[in-house]
Amino acid sequence: MIVSKAHIIATGRVQGVSFRSYAVLAAREVGITGWVKNRGDGSVEIMAEGKKKDLEDFITWCHKGPPFAGVGKVEVSFTDGEQEYYSFEVVRE
Repeated sequence: MIVSKAHIIATGRVQGVSFRSYAVLAAREVGITGWVKNRGDGSVEIMAEGKKKDLEDFITWCHKGPPFAGVGKVEVSFTDGEQEYYSFEVVRE
């Protein structure tokens, strides 16, 4: 099935504030799939897929994040492709 995909990088105070855990809840609430992980540079990276409107709702959430976050910038790039994910999870590397 072809879905919209969003690759998202959130910067600012996004690590150590439960951003990833809240992102899982927010993603599941709007029905998108994919993953979220911390990056070594202090940012959070997200790969999300689903309906374009659902992705846009999730991206709106990413701009504010959880209660103790201080999101500075959110970079988003959209593509379309085959569905790869069937849940939304935290990825640890």
